[in-house]
Amino acid sequence: MKYFSGIYLCVAVLLSLSACNRYANKINYTFVVAGDDRLAAEDTVGNPSTTNRYHLKRLFAEVAQLKPLPEYLFFNGDLVMGYTDNDTVRLARELREWIKIYKESPLANTSVKLVTIAGNHEIVEKLGSGKISFATNERTFVREMHDYIRGEDGPKATGLFPGTDSLMSDQSHLTYSFDFGGDHFVVFNTDPVDRENRLPWHWLENDLRSAHEAGARHIFLFGHKPPFPSHFESESGLEQNVANRDSLWKVIERYNCDAYFGSHYHLWDTLQIHKGKTWEIVCGNAGAPMDKDWLPSYYGYTIVNASDKVEVTSMGHDVDKDHYMDPTPDKQTVVRAKFTLK
Repeated sequence: MKYFSGIYLCVAVLLSLSACNRYANKINYTFVVAGDDRLAAEDTVGNPSTTNRYHLKRLFAEVAQLKPLPEYLFFNGDLVMGYTDNDTVRLARELREWIKIYKESPLANTSVKLVTIAGNHEIVEKLGSGKISFATNERTFVREMHDYIRGEDGPKATGLFPGTDSLMSDQSHLTYSFDFGGDHFVVFNTDPVDRENRLPWHWLENDLRSAHEAGARHIFLFGHKPPFPSHFESESGLEQNVANRDSLWKVIERYNCDAYFGSHYHLWDTLQIHKGKTWEIVCGNAGAPMDKDWLPSYYGYTIVNASDKVEVTSMGHDVDKDHYMDPTPDKQTVVRAKFTLK
């Protein structure tokens, strides 16, 4: 009996050491975030990808030329027009055309790992005056984008069970987490079936507790819809369900997460809800049409430099809102904003 007790003790110690070493190898690196490159519905005729092709190709080409080369490109939802009236064949075709643009770009031949995140245009359908998520769309996104999904540890369906996130569909490949470089990354589907505009904060609390206790240096979160409205609000995000949003944000701040990267608004913007706490960074300016009151009017991407500190740089080139699909080779991509998270 003592022999077996000794084995169990050794196993427990090894598992404990493994958890402690989970973030031991801390390195300096960069990653890029971009989101929202889909066209307006009336502009998709003759364009099977339904994307702003010139600006998407330009984004891929410019990221491929960055020095140092980033480890990841997180594409934060609304890759395609979607809203296909639950026509999953059409949705799959649009996603495949988006992938084709990526594979034909110089970025596909680099070491940069692409991470695609579901947005409302991929998951949701318009029904009357409402917008409803469909499990068939979720499954189509997971099937078509499986090479660009980096985890599978997310929450599964629980149903309306007390003390859970009451998820009605499997989210394990749409909401998940992974580690890199001594840091922790969490990806969200912000429109789960029958839980539109809500995030699984119970699951997140367990995930972040584990990462925090194991010594993660930084914690970065990514979801299409931001928890809080942009300064230039023209749509609605997670504030549609304030109780869920506030529970989520309390968890995010409790575990000292560095930033939540959202999109949905077709612009670049930053908010710090509570001084000294987690930042919300809106990176939705990859090529989708911009409303007149959405500022600033430039397309681009966000570079994040992770070391002992976190530096955020917004890169962009000017565009004409009235002719947002027009090529702009004469417009140089330059630094539009830069700051260190505190």
